Parts: sequence; C-alpha cells; structure tokens
Amino acid sequence: ASYEISTTYDSTNGKIVIAYQDAGNSNYGTAVVGTVSGTSISFGTPVVFNSASTYDISAIYDSTNGKVVIAYRDSGNSSYGTAVVGTVSGTAISFGTPGVFNSVLSTYISATYDSTNGKVVIAYRDGGNSSYGTAVVGTVSGTAISFGTPVVFESATTFYPSTTFDSTNGKIVIAYRDGGNLNYGTAVVGTVSGTAISFGTPVVFESATTSYISSTYDSTNGKVVIAYQDGG
Repeated sequence: ASYEISTTYDSTNGKIVIAYQDAGNSNYGTAVVGTVSGTSISFGTPVVFNSASTYDISAIYDSTNGKVVIAYRDSGNSSYGTAVVGTVSGTAISFGTPGVFNSVLSTYISATYDSTNGKVVIAYRDGGNSSYGTAVVGTVSGTAISFGTPVVFESATTFYPSTTFDSTNGKIVIAYRDGGNLNYGTAVVGTVSGTAISFGTPVVFESATTSYISSTYDSTNGKVVIAYQDGG
C-alpha cells in the first residue's frame, strides 16, 4: 500500500513525479518518475528519499532550477520538518542531502513554488510553538535547499494548511482551518521578499468547521480556487 501521496509535474523534463509513503518498505519516503504517453502512464524504478517513516509529504517543482522539492515530516529524525531536492534524469530521480526547516514536530506540511521570486514556500503546523500556522522560504542551490527564518501566519492552532501561488499577482495564498476562530476556513496572502515572507490580514471563506482543504491557482482566470469539507 501507498500513503501520503503527492504528485508534481517536472515541466523541464516533461515527467510526472509521485512522492509517497511506501507501506511495503517500512513506510519509507519514496518517489517514482512517470512518463505520460497518450492516455497511459508508465513508471521508472522507485527511489527512496527518506529511509524512515515519512509523513505529510508535499512535492512541488522548482521551475527556475529545474528541480523537484519534496517536503515531509521525518519520523527518523524526531518528526522534524524536512525537505529534499530531487533531480529527474530520464525515468529516474536522484536526491541531494535533506535540509531541516523546523527542528521540532512539524505536521500538516504543504509546499508551493513562487516562480516570481524563485523560492519554495512551505507552510506547516509548528509543534514547538503552540501548533501555530507557520511558513518558511526555501532556496534551492544545486541539489541542496536552505531556509530563511520561519514566520507565523496564524497565532492559533492551525489545521490543513494548503498553499498555492498566484502567478498573476506574485503572491502566496495559504488556506487553512483556524482553531483560534471556531475552526473557520480562512485564507491569507503572503509576500516573499528574499528569504523572508510577510502576511496580510486573514479572511474567512467559510464560517463553519472546515476540513481537508486543498487550494490551487487558475492562471487563465487569475483566481484562487479552494476546495474543502464544509462542517456546516
């Protein structure tokens, strides 16, 4: 069985990359390259990127550097928030040295790529800071990734953060459940500057308990779309 599945598209190589937890191999973090042909897809040999139980996997593609980035919770290292850079070659993928972005329990990890600033942005719940919603900017260099200083976007227990990038406005959008406001569905706009990120005022999009949030960006219409489970 496979769990914690996250898929991204490598536009440079024209390949799909699927990252997942491999229950058949000690729940190790694993990735595989897919090649689409017509209406079918074929796969290369899976490659382990984390030799420990791996959760909260979020895979994205850094189009500036031509690299895949996989963010995850590493149970082999005290459940720290971690990310690793992958390089696709043919039907294979190889990985650099992982980088830790939060040296405490990190959950609900969601990454996106800011193509305007050439930066990775990772949102997560920070178990070392009252489970606040937090985001950090990552910079890919070769096969390594480094991080700026984390910034809180919600000073309350945060669930299900989902990040997307509004390429028209050059802004990050994070949708999430706000445990400090009756678990309402909420969204906030983030602006990346260098290795830092700042946030505007959060806005409620659903005045009821909101779960399983997923957001994406429609570049044709210039709109963010948020899907969620409506507890109301």
